[in-house]
Amino acid sequence: MRRRAMVPGMTASDPKGTRSPGMFAQLSALSSAQRHTFVACLLGWALDAFDFFILVFAVKAIADDFRTEVKAVTFAISLTLAMRPLGALLFGWAADRFGRHPTLMVNVISYSVLELCSAGAPSLPVLIVIRGLYGVAMGGEWGVGAALALESVPAESRGAVSGLLQQGYVLGYLLAAALFGLAFGAIGWRGMFVVGALPAVLVLYIRAKVPESKTWERQRAKPGDLLRALSGNAPRFLYLVALMAAFNFFSHGTQDLYPTFLQKQRGLNAHTVGLVAVVYNVGALAGGLSFGALSERLGRRRAIAGAALLALPMIPLWVLAPSAPLLALGAFLLQFMVQGAWGTVPAHLNELSPRGVRGTFPGLAYQLGNLIASGAATIQAWIAETHGGNYALGLGAMTAVVAVALATIAVLGPEAKGIEFEAR
Repeated sequence: MRRRAMVPGMTASDPKGTRSPGMFAQLSALSSAQRHTFVACLLGWALDAFDFFILVFAVKAIADDFRTEVKAVTFAISLTLAMRPLGALLFGWAADRFGRHPTLMVNVISYSVLELCSAGAPSLPVLIVIRGLYGVAMGGEWGVGAALALESVPAESRGAVSGLLQQGYVLGYLLAAALFGLAFGAIGWRGMFVVGALPAVLVLYIRAKVPESKTWERQRAKPGDLLRALSGNAPRFLYLVALMAAFNFFSHGTQDLYPTFLQKQRGLNAHTVGLVAVVYNVGALAGGLSFGALSERLGRRRAIAGAALLALPMIPLWVLAPSAPLLALGAFLLQFMVQGAWGTVPAHLNELSPRGVRGTFPGLAYQLGNLIASGAATIQAWIAETHGGNYALGLGAMTAVVAVALATIAVLGPEAKGIEFEAR
């Protein structure tokens, strides 16, 4: 077993390094190459999420343009989520067999091209098919990027790196919100999808600055390794799928229809919706960083459960507040907790995954959980439409139930915080 590296922030009174360093100490421990790798993986996930959330913000406009109901357009969201496990399997297998570095580049190009194709969709059925294909590309990015990033950093830095890496998803949401609020009136939903093709440029940075994972070079997957890993770790894999289903209900249930709720039920214009989204995404970023780093002290499970349960008292302000500023405050506090729980996920799943298949195992569990939760927006839209357009009811009820379920599943499961990847 390789000796664990000391990280700045551990004191002489703690010679064994048992005391977890703070967030800034964890991040400052990264070398230049590790920082480039982390930045590339963060941007890959952020821009992937940016492309996904463009559709979320454009739901109402697309429904108006194609003269259909919001519920019909939300099927495109559900299909995107449903196709992500296939992407996790295909791109994860490629990353385990052929390397994290080339697979990540192919993935970024794939989702960028499909985003551009979305801009030219002549009808809703065609757009839905394109978004399904986009879901395959989107599903591959997280597992490949998380494995590359976390295999490249010191074990003691995983909490902060995990917390910030996962917030690439929130950063993508923030970018989509800014684009919607500032440019939607000028470029429309099709123009937003054109902008969403720009992440293809990231491939140049990955090629120039990001090295291959040394852990992967020593643990290249062989034919049959994935099947052996899944069969030999079936109970753990099924547990992780259940955990990620709860996580994805938690995030998609609080994000995907919230802009629609603000527009349709609360009557806010696109500019105000964009501003509210910026506010609650700042809260999400802060929560992910805080709880990710805190999980090095509390442990992954306790950090997840604590954040999930603290979301419960935020729900009334989030959906029932009488004004836009108070709604923004409620959303800030709720997303601080939602993404606080999510901040532990990259580290937690990779630490619980078998060696040699870390490009596939955690990503596939993540995306199968996404598949289970893929109908969240459609369920919430159905609840709203069958209760007189009451989106607050669908959003609030689902979030309360899922927060309790997530905390329960997390504390009942295993944990392997700080394990050396090459020893697993």
